[in-house]
Amino acid sequence: MKTQMSDNDGKKTLGVGGSGRSGQVKQSFSHGRTKSVVVETKRKRVMVPKPSAGQGGGDKGKSPLVSKVAGDPSRRPAGISEAEMERRLKALAAAKAREVEEAAARVAEEKAREEERERRRAEAEAKEREDREREEALKAKAEEDARRAREAEEKAKQKEQPKREERKKPATAERPAAQDPAAMEAAAMRADAKGGAGTGARKTERDRPERANDRDARGKGGRDDNRRSGKLSLNQALSGEGGRQRSLAAMKRKQEKARQKAMGGAMRAEKQVREVQLPETIVVSELANRMAERSADVVKALMKMGMMVSMNQPIDADTAELVIEEFGHKTVRVSDSDVEQVIDTVEDKAEDLQSRPPIITIMGHVDHGKTSLLDAIRKANVVSGEAGGITQHIGAYQVTTDSGAVLSFLDTPGHAAFTSMRARGANVTDIVVLVVAADDAVMPQTVEAINHAKAAGVPMIVAINKVDKPEADPDKVRSALLHHEVIVEKLSGDVQDVEVSAKTGLGLDELLEAIALQAEILELKANPDRSAQGAVIEAQLDIGRGPVATVLVQHGTLRRGDIFVVGEQWGKVRALINDKGERVEEAGPSVPVEVLGLNGTPEAGDVLNVVETEAQAREIAEFRNQQAKDKRAAAGAATTLEQLMAKAKADENVAELPVILKADVQGSAEAIVQALEKVGNDEVRVRVLHYGVGAITESDIGLAEASQAPVMGFNVRANAPARNSANQKGVEIRYYSVIYDLVDDIKAAASGLLSAEVRENFIGYAEIREVFKVTGVGKVAGCLVTEGVARRSAGVRLLRDNVVIHEGTLKTLKRFKDEVKEVQSGQECGMAFENYDDIRAGDVIEIFEREEVERSL
Repeated sequence: MKTQMSDNDGKKTLGVGGSGRSGQVKQSFSHGRTKSVVVETKRKRVMVPKPSAGQGGGDKGKSPLVSKVAGDPSRRPAGISEAEMERRLKALAAAKAREVEEAAARVAEEKAREEERERRRAEAEAKEREDREREEALKAKAEEDARRAREAEEKAKQKEQPKREERKKPATAERPAAQDPAAMEAAAMRADAKGGAGTGARKTERDRPERANDRDARGKGGRDDNRRSGKLSLNQALSGEGGRQRSLAAMKRKQEKARQKAMGGAMRAEKQVREVQLPETIVVSELANRMAERSADVVKALMKMGMMVSMNQPIDADTAELVIEEFGHKTVRVSDSDVEQVIDTVEDKAEDLQSRPPIITIMGHVDHGKTSLLDAIRKANVVSGEAGGITQHIGAYQVTTDSGAVLSFLDTPGHAAFTSMRARGANVTDIVVLVVAADDAVMPQTVEAINHAKAAGVPMIVAINKVDKPEADPDKVRSALLHHEVIVEKLSGDVQDVEVSAKTGLGLDELLEAIALQAEILELKANPDRSAQGAVIEAQLDIGRGPVATVLVQHGTLRRGDIFVVGEQWGKVRALINDKGERVEEAGPSVPVEVLGLNGTPEAGDVLNVVETEAQAREIAEFRNQQAKDKRAAAGAATTLEQLMAKAKADENVAELPVILKADVQGSAEAIVQALEKVGNDEVRVRVLHYGVGAITESDIGLAEASQAPVMGFNVRANAPARNSANQKGVEIRYYSVIYDLVDDIKAAASGLLSAEVRENFIGYAEIREVFKVTGVGKVAGCLVTEGVARRSAGVRLLRDNVVIHEGTLKTLKRFKDEVKEVQSGQECGMAFENYDDIRAGDVIEIFEREEVERSL
């Protein structure tokens, strides 16, 4: 396509003020087609500013175009309205203002940068000035120390001059002064003080011989005494000034050495003789530590004695004593048990003793109302929380009476399985309250409680409970107590008795008065200002809190943060919780508290003692643990071969039921173990492979699988990994909350191990009339059943002259030619014995059946 453009009428026209130009355009297409198009073209106006702004008249600061257009509307470009022109002018003015603001911001930013540079330069100069002042101060101090050293040296020389002249020898007189070590040292010090922080090269060259002498004197190829004095600035490092200088401590050591040399040579410190405590065996490093000697020196001494040992090997006491004597120390022989001397009981002075609350233990037979009585005193509900309504733990509580007296109560279980727990309760108590039901009188556990109280030597108060019942007979209880040498006051005795009812509250005030009176007579006192000592009433492993021990403080005051040892465990008191569940900071005498912070679960009945340091506690616990291991090993090992064989032979005929037991608290676990040990006889017994406190874990399941034993959980449950492992390995887990059920199930399981009792029932007799020989069968007896019945499945005995000559079974039983199951009395039959042919006419066959009878424990 071609385009040709021509003006209208062949003439060029221009519009006013750069207006457009119109014309015709001829367009050529293919195949000779053409088309004329009218078009209008516009030229862009180029505005050139004038050389000076002042030529624009009154519109100063505006561009020539703005001034021209604004001043002369007739010169406004064609096609642009007045409003559009005004808008364009405003946009132009705003752009110019923005340029001015940006220029001002750039100027302000540059000024801020310059101020920051000035500030940093000033800080650097101030820091450099401070470093110079510090160096000058150190230099002045060094000069002052050197001056004092010179003065001390001159004074020492003046004092020692007469003595030196007397003992001066010709060799000493001929020695030049330059060889005197004191003079050389003093000269070196003066040079140091004069030079101050001079160039490092000359100082290093001057000190090199002196450092070598110091190394030789010390016997070590160690580092020299030169240290930097103060900080080494960048300017000093670059200029080569300063270098590594002596520290103040090094300069003081040097001055002290010079002073000693000036006063007559170096003075060796006198060797300190120590008393070394020596046990039966001791590790070489520990021996060196107790002598305050180097381990290498001790090893060297042992090698000279012909013993090639390292510092981590133990040696016997005799060898260690020789080493101690060689090093010049004294030996103090001690035994391993001496580690417990730190917890020896301290005799309290009479003026330090203060009154303490009494500790009352409530004892009695099961279901006689002990916990209900304490429940009524505490005005709390404890019985509802016990499984089966029986107490299975020792509870410790504090009660404040209406008169203001504070009493500490221990509630012990009454069941026979908790005998050991009751015994521990009696050993820490001051007063025993014996609860006897008025409708039940004295029972076996009541007698046990009386015996425990008498063994402990504590006074007793009889509380005759359930007097509100119609069948109650308190006088019958008093009479029954006479058989056990307990004479109450009503029967002219010295034992107080009170009739109470835990249900109605009758007689509770009289009981508290009797307890307060008994406590007043006892005059119970303790020293609260000494190290604490107490008894563990109960211990358990609590999830989230760890091992928890219920402790009854007997002496001193137990505080949070105390380090203690209890049995084979030790710990630091992390928290103390009283019987109301509140956290307390301390617990005085006769106060029961739960103690948190043990490293393991102690045994119920262990004694808690507070010690000074953690090291002492750990050492005592390790010693007790080792003692317990040795005791168990000695008890389990047979001393002679005969004893070992006898034990193995005895165990051959005894069937064992292995059991793994986990309980919630230590006391319950011990009581269950004692109860299970009583289950069994000469043929079967229960063997507790492992018992512990806390949840059933995977390790318990692994032990149960290896020993094919069930796992018994008393008030505990198995965690999720243990349950999964038990399902996979087929281990039985049983849960119990009442001790009776657990013991009964174990008895039933142990009864299954008993061999069944075999009983023989005689069912008939047969007499042999003839003996026949049958081919393929052997001898067959032709018999007449004289009594009872003869059965094919029964056992038979062959009697000859009433003597048993064979016992076995029948091979065949026939009547005529037919095989039959049984033959009645009065009938004839044929019998053949299994694997026996010695039968004769006239023998008697005894026919019997065996019956197995299950036995139980």
